[in-house]
Amino acid sequence: MYWSLALRIFALLVCALLVTAADYYKVLDVDRSANERDIKRQYKKLSRKYHPDKNKDPDAEERFVEIARAYEVLSDPEKRQIYDRHGEDGLKAHEGGQPFHANPFDMFSNFFGGEQHQQVRRGPTSVSEFEVLLENMYTGATIDFRIRKKVLCDHCRGTGAASTHDIHTCSGCGGSGVKIVKQQIFPGMFAQSQQTCDQCGGRGKVIAKQCDHCKGQKVLDQVMGLELEVLKGMPEGYEVVFEGEGDESPDWEPGDVVLRVRSKKEKGGWRRKESSLYWKETIGVDEALLGFERNLTHLDGHVVTLKRDAVTQPGFVQVIKGEGMPVFGESHHGDLFVEYNVVLPTQISPDLKKSTSLMSLWVCS
Repeated sequence: MYWSLALRIFALLVCALLVTAADYYKVLDVDRSANERDIKRQYKKLSRKYHPDKNKDPDAEERFVEIARAYEVLSDPEKRQIYDRHGEDGLKAHEGGQPFHANPFDMFSNFFGGEQHQQVRRGPTSVSEFEVLLENMYTGATIDFRIRKKVLCDHCRGTGAASTHDIHTCSGCGGSGVKIVKQQIFPGMFAQSQQTCDQCGGRGKVIAKQCDHCKGQKVLDQVMGLELEVLKGMPEGYEVVFEGEGDESPDWEPGDVVLRVRSKKEKGGWRRKESSLYWKETIGVDEALLGFERNLTHLDGHVVTLKRDAVTQPGFVQVIKGEGMPVFGESHHGDLFVEYNVVLPTQISPDLKKSTSLMSLWVCS
């Protein structure tokens, strides 16, 4: 067990040697002027996405190590300054030729373990119903969609101030965010209580000049594009979580966006119940009596043959094994149930009379 873990870590550190030439800002998908909060948020998002225990792609481990290395450098003010000035060679010289001091798995555990211990406040989670075509849930599909969310103002980085020089300690509370208020209970008797400072709203800071871009609101409305992967046989109401894609705020970590995926309710046509599919097929009275053979185009375009040699009663249900929905997470399909609706003609044609007479004679004999 120990040697297996040691070999795995060694292999990952070797991968780190191979990616040292990468642009760490591009690795974390942040601007070169990104602040500590932006860097931390991107590391949180990407390390979860590419963690080898969750992501089984062949290159996930290498990306995970690369992301950890980028965060190790950019989250350390000294290392970041050396990297910005002298690049990777300067950083190697500073580190004594050792390209990666931290174990990426320990870094991940410490980061999320520490975050939980500190009970970082999280923003609200947004839950929405999302309808897709039933054929998308049959075959699987990737669907692009857009959401409107609040993001930190890129001009003031969520401070609401025109510049850092416009942020001052509140004179009303001295930066504590609260005021001590005396209230007289009886003559000569007073009680003290703490109240949120009315000058700074409890923040301890006041802004002399607001940011022109967000008008001091700290956040802006923005439309963001996301990608929903619909898996084969996905259950109705299945929740897909987009971690950290909720509204941003300087006061909390972004919450999640949750989509409850359901198939669109269509009149007629295909119906679904778990791994079973249902279809209504209309036939004429001659086909009901004499039998028939028809082709049914399935949700993915392949053809299913509907065939009956016996008399088909109205409401008869034919079961076709293995032609239902894919069973979620497995390699087989459920069943297809075809219900037959027999349409009676307003008039009986001579050919139908002849056919039914012959059939009556055959039954009687």
